[in-house]
Order: sequence, then C-alpha cells, then structure tokens
Amino acid sequence: MRVLNHIRFDNLRGDLFGGLTTAIISLPLALTFGVASGAGAAAGLYGAVIVGLFAALFGGTSTLISEPTGPMTVVMTAIVTVMIATNPDNGLAMAFTIVMIAGLVQILLGLLRLGRYITLMPYSVISGFMSGIGVILIILQLAPFLGQPSPPGGVLGTLRNLPTLLQNINPIETGLAILTLSILFLMPRHLRRYAPPQLVALVIGTGISLLLFADADIRRIGVIPTGLPALVLPTFTPGQITVMILDGIVLGILGCIDTLLTAVIADSLTRTEHDSNKELIGQGIGNLMAGLFGGLPGAGATMGTVVNIQTGASSALAGITRALILLIVVLGAAQLTQNIPLAVLAGIALFVGFNILDWSFLKRAHRVSWQPTLIMYGVLLLTVFVDLIVAVGVGVFIANILTIERLSELQAQNVKAISDADDDIPLNEEEHRLLDQAQGQMLLFYLSGPMIFGVAKAIARQHNALGAYAAVVIDLRDVPLLDVTVSLAIENAIKDSVNSKRAVFLVCTPEQTKHLIEGLGLADIIPRDHILADRTEALRLAYATLPAREPVLV
Repeated sequence: MRVLNHIRFDNLRGDLFGGLTTAIISLPLALTFGVASGAGAAAGLYGAVIVGLFAALFGGTSTLISEPTGPMTVVMTAIVTVMIATNPDNGLAMAFTIVMIAGLVQILLGLLRLGRYITLMPYSVISGFMSGIGVILIILQLAPFLGQPSPPGGVLGTLRNLPTLLQNINPIETGLAILTLSILFLMPRHLRRYAPPQLVALVIGTGISLLLFADADIRRIGVIPTGLPALVLPTFTPGQITVMILDGIVLGILGCIDTLLTAVIADSLTRTEHDSNKELIGQGIGNLMAGLFGGLPGAGATMGTVVNIQTGASSALAGITRALILLIVVLGAAQLTQNIPLAVLAGIALFVGFNILDWSFLKRAHRVSWQPTLIMYGVLLLTVFVDLIVAVGVGVFIANILTIERLSELQAQNVKAISDADDDIPLNEEEHRLLDQAQGQMLLFYLSGPMIFGVAKAIARQHNALGAYAAVVIDLRDVPLLDVTVSLAIENAIKDSVNSKRAVFLVCTPEQTKHLIEGLGLADIIPRDHILADRTEALRLAYATLPAREPVLV
C-alpha cells in the first residue's frame, strides 16, 4: 500500500482551480458547523484545514474533499453538549479527545482492511439514517433560526421549548435567516456556476445586517483567534473513559460510512476506483490531528467532492490546495468573519439539513415494498429520538432478518425429495428408470443452490417424511455453499436413516466429501463406499439394497 495519495502535477490548472473553488464553498460551511456544534467557529475552520489536508495527503480517493459535514457535526454537537455538562472545566478538551479516538478507530479499520465492509448495509437503513441526521440538524437550528440561543436537551429540548421559542421570536434575526434560505433555494442555476450560493448568502446576509441593522442587537460570530491552533492534549476521567470510547467508535464509524459513500460517488463521476482501506487510514489521520488541535471531525463531503470534480480536478493536489487556502484565512483573515450573524449560519445549516434528507427515496417510499419503507422510517425515528448507533444496529438487524427469511423461502424451493421422475430435476434415462422400478421405496433427496441456515427447517420437513422409504440418496453436487447449520441438518437426517436400518447414499463433489467426512465425521456413520461423486451410480447401488419387489410390467 502506497503511503501518499495520488498527487500529480500534470493537471495544475484543473487541480488548483478545484482547490480554490472548494475552499470558497468550505468557508461558510466550516463556520456554520463550528457554531452549530457548540465548539466555536474556529473549531470548524481548524477541522476544515486539518482533516482536509491530511485526508488529501494520505487518503485513497484522488478527488475526495474532506471537511466537517452535517452528519459528523450532529454527532459532535451531542458529544460537546454532554461532555461540557458533565465536566464544565475540561468538557471541550474531552470532546476533542473523542475526535482523536474516532481517528484511531478509522485507522484501525483501515489497517484491518475492513473498508469494503463498512457500507455493506441495506439502502433502507442508510436512507433512514441519513434522513434522520438531516431532521436532527434542522431541529437543532430552529432556535438560532428564530434568533434565540439553543435550549438544553438537544432535539427533545428544542421540541419541548418550541412554543416559547415562537413566542419570543427575534424578527430581525429570523428575517436574516429567511433571506439566507431564500437565496440558497432560489438562486438561479446558471449563477451557481460562478459563485456558490452559500457564500453569496453569507455575504449578502452579513452586508444587510451591517447596513440596515448596525445598531440592532444581533448575535454574531465574534472574534475568531488568528494564527495556528493550540495543542489540545488528550483529556479524560476514569468515570467517563468508557463513554468516550463508545462515542469515539460511533463517530469514527459514522465518518467511515459518510466518507466511503462519497468516495463511491466520486468513482462514478471519474470512472476510477478508490482504495477504501487507504481512505479510512487517511481520514483517521486527519481526524486524529483535528482532535489534537481542537478542530471538528470531518469526512468526505459530497458537495465539495462533486464541485471539485466538475471544476476539472483529477488528483489530491486539489484537496491540498483547498486546505492551504483555508489555512491562509485561519492565519490572517479570520477577523473578517466576526460580523457574520448567527442567524445567517443557521439558515445555511438548515439548508444543509434539508439536503441531507433522502428525498428521492422519501418521495417513492409509498410505491416500494412496505418492509424497506417501514425499516427506513423506523431507523429515521430511532436516529432522531433515541440514538444513532441503536438506529443503525436495529435497522441492520431487522433488514438482515427479513432478507434471510426471503432467501430461505427461495432456497427452500431447491430442497426436493422425489420418489419418481420429476421435471424440476434433470434425470438421465437410467435414473428415471431406476426411480420408476423402485416403486416408491427409494427417495432421491436433491438440493441445489447456496444452502444457508434458514433452509435447515425445509430439510427437517423433508427429513420427517423419510419413514416410508427403504433407501435414500442425498444429492449435494449442485450446492456451492453449505452452511454449518444445513450440514448438521443433513447429518441428523443421515443418522436417523441409519438408525432406522435405511440404506443412505451421499452424492457430493470431492471438496464437499472432504468437508463432510472431516468436519462432521460421516465416515463413522455411513460406509465410505456409500459416498460417491456420481448420482446414477448412487441410485444404482441404492436400488440394489431394496427388498424384493413385484416386477414392473412395461
């Protein structure tokens, strides 16, 4: 695995322009997410610089833009709130320690080469999860949107205090927030190519607040310290370390999902293939360093990545350029942002939350199967009102159970027990004749396709019908995958047949023979010469064991 990302210099114009454009887009979002998280606007800027730089240097996707995102900010907001509430003196430092833990989790997942498994979850779960995060972000911005401080208690606290917030609405700040949203939603498409709407809304909203409401009591960002960020040493208490580790795992896994989904989008636009494991290591290094210097955690940002590609970027040089441009803002120009109204940032955050909602699936949910629709809405509600990790865990569990049930029903159709010719099973002429001549005393037990544990019940049902037969042939040659549970079900069927003095013959491939004999010890149950590779020969030998029969008239 190469250490650095794909940094090339054969497309300087495209990469530099991509870096400049995405830096312009990132600036208002970094300030917005910093304020929304409770860690401060400076933390948003630091996170945008540090995560973006290290992920671009060490990641595995050439055109990915990494920065604080809506989903990461939602989780970080909850972490900051809880840590400060439990430890007012060191709560913020403990929150940044959790960011470091998240980075270490991502690095570990990358080193263990688990990247490709991170996003292997049903779309209904991903859709409900991301939409739930969008709803959380929208609800958390209602108070600043109405010109008031956010009440304690997160989502539930905001909803409980909504009547009070509406009664005490600040008309000027709410007007600025509505103006911001109007620009973001209504800005003509052809103008968006020349200036990102977030920056336009930021400049116009701030300008109007200074020109028309200079003397009004408007809450603003305030002074942002310039220069390099100070080192934040890992801070924890023995009583909180378990909670911090769990929060770090949640934050790290969310960052993995957010990043790798964006990397897949980048692949589809560039016709390339990213390195999932390397990308996780790069993101982990970025978040580890962000936590170490008081920055917000970040992940692959879909909007920034798409804009980066559309402006002509083709290598990680664009991401590095973007981070360096933002670093210039941090070092010397941060004071220019101190007059930005918080209501304008709330409008931008509300717009981000609106766009995180999976509208494409929400609009069509009533036309698809009711099961994924219920899972999607269930995960959404759990995400908003219970817990992010609980939502994903419950959603994945239920979705997998339903999938296994459907697969088992389909695979059960491939478990066939016949005592005469059957059109569903390809029999040659001799096999057809042997089954007819057996006059119902010989059973062919035929399995095909992958056999997972859900099929064991179907095998047991057929197993219960073996009593009337003198000989049984079990054909496994067309089974590419034999689950342990299914293997044990077959073993039980063989043992019961042998105990009932019934002749049993097993037809399987050499690989299956090795597995069944060594793994299940079938050599101690049935004679070795009753395990064959040819079904016709097995039927011939089984027929020879049958008791005397009346001759069949032809």
